[in-house]
Amino acid sequence: GFYKGSIGRAIAADLAKRGGFVTAEDLAAHTSDWVAPVSTSYRGYDVFEIPPNTQGIIALEMLNILEGYDLKALGHNSAAYLHLLVEAKRIAFADRGAYLADPAAVPDAVLRMLLSKDYAATRRREIDPARAAADYSPGVIAAKGAADTAVPSYDNFRDGRDRGDTIYLTAADDKGNTISLIQSLYESFGAGIVAGDTGIVLHDRGAGFRLEAGHPDRVAPGKRPMHTLVPAMVMKNGRPWLSFGVMGGDMQPQGHVQVLANIIDFGMNVQEAGEAPRFRHMAGGVALESAISREAREGLTARGHRVIERKGAFGGFQGILIDPGTGVLMAGSDPRKDGLAIGR
Repeated sequence: GFYKGSIGRAIAADLAKRGGFVTAEDLAAHTSDWVAPVSTSYRGYDVFEIPPNTQGIIALEMLNILEGYDLKALGHNSAAYLHLLVEAKRIAFADRGAYLADPAAVPDAVLRMLLSKDYAATRRREIDPARAAADYSPGVIAAKGAADTAVPSYDNFRDGRDRGDTIYLTAADDKGNTISLIQSLYESFGAGIVAGDTGIVLHDRGAGFRLEAGHPDRVAPGKRPMHTLVPAMVMKNGRPWLSFGVMGGDMQPQGHVQVLANIIDFGMNVQEAGEAPRFRHMAGGVALESAISREAREGLTARGHRVIERKGAFGGFQGILIDPGTGVLMAGSDPRKDGLAIGR
């Protein structure tokens, strides 16, 4: 009824009046895919993310890089700690900008590379603990089936100016069933277009496409754009341990890594992990929340980072942690956003 019925026809008719490209035939051809998640291990925990065309694999790449460091010994949100996370983010986002796209446009060789511990070790050697790199290039794929055309690297295509109203929710029960869900129209009210008299607001996820020739994320018929939404889940010994998400566009993989480090490396509970002050690296520099110390700010500046101020740019966390011994469910809700943790 929605895609092939009167609603789909009304959406297509409205877009045709506006010079849009989506037709009734496009909507009727829509399918939803049941996909296998991508995953990596991080200090004995199995972290699961959604595969391309979303950026979940980028969070996993960051974790693989950071696993080679004793983060706890550096001190939470110290300059040395934040520097490593920022540099790992910059490396992973260089790969995101070069390779993340519609799943049909992402060769298996890319997925294997970005998830590889050996690849992470190679990229880790590029990080100077005392100095921010001038730039990072995307990894080079030397495998049969890789793209023939070299593609440029693009870091933050939104520059941190997220104006969206993404929602995240997670639910769990006493039988071990767990749900991690995220949804968004992208920017505020999506495209800002209500299709005809349907009352349906259209999204504007097409903003994630590229126009550059040879780029795997170049806009084309029947293609999906690079997508930021990434619900996540962590397993311990084959059972759900943590279900969580961090809303906020480019902040999402950065937030995933910070929350997981807070819990796994620093032993925080699920509420503490979501409340702890965060950084966000964007095209203009490293934004830090006000609770991060002056010493850390000065240390980042001394390492060559440009420290900047941003308000409301640090995402919103929700999560449920399942105690493996007792099965007790512990929930956390980020005070940066509307939301709550509730149980019965």
